[in-house]
Amino acid sequence: MTGQLTDMGAAAQIFWPLWERLLDKWPEIVTATWETLQMVLLSTVFSLASGFLLAILMIVTNPLMSLRPCRPVYQVVDFVVNLLRSFPFIILLIAIIPVTRLVVGTSIGSAAAIVPLTVAAAPFVARLIEGCFLEVDKGVIEAARSFGASNGQIIFRVLLPEALPSIVLNVAVIAITLLGYSAMAGTVGGGGLGKAVKYGYNRFQVDIMVYSVVILCILVLVIQGLCNLLYKLLR
Repeated sequence: MTGQLTDMGAAAQIFWPLWERLLDKWPEIVTATWETLQMVLLSTVFSLASGFLLAILMIVTNPLMSLRPCRPVYQVVDFVVNLLRSFPFIILLIAIIPVTRLVVGTSIGSAAAIVPLTVAAAPFVARLIEGCFLEVDKGVIEAARSFGASNGQIIFRVLLPEALPSIVLNVAVIAITLLGYSAMAGTVGGGGLGKAVKYGYNRFQVDIMVYSVVILCILVLVIQGLCNLLYKLLR
């Protein structure tokens, strides 16, 4: 019994200072979490919008589809998408600093990080959405064509509704990828939880770093869970 009390006392001596430091740093952690959520949400929306347009262009000009095939245009867009996807994010983050300053007015902070996050994710989104469209049964497209549907009607009334559940699952992949990118951007002045991880590491505050990583893991689980639920509803 005495040994158990001693163990409990030792555990309290270890965890109580960690709890006190968590309460002391809680406002900063909440602010960093909010900045991360803003970066991920806005960059996800912007990358989905731009990636969707690229995906439509690739689908329309894809020689495998019967919409409006144009091999030269498709090859150019396909090359640009592959080229942008091949850039490591940290290099892209630094390379487009002039563009970031032009758009946002600064290259530091969570708002500035949205620009490289969007540029990095847009070609990734385009490829994922294109894959979802290509998985739609060609017989459905031919049936719509036989009823006199235009290319726009086929895209928005046939392809998009049929591919929407798969797109929703891929949104989780995109958002989680951007969450990881945002943490990487935070280590070089982007703000958010990545900045908290950097400070925790550089200042030897392991507990702050652990708290930030735990929050990132929780965000991943929440994003994946919400997208899985939406997928089930759409199916």
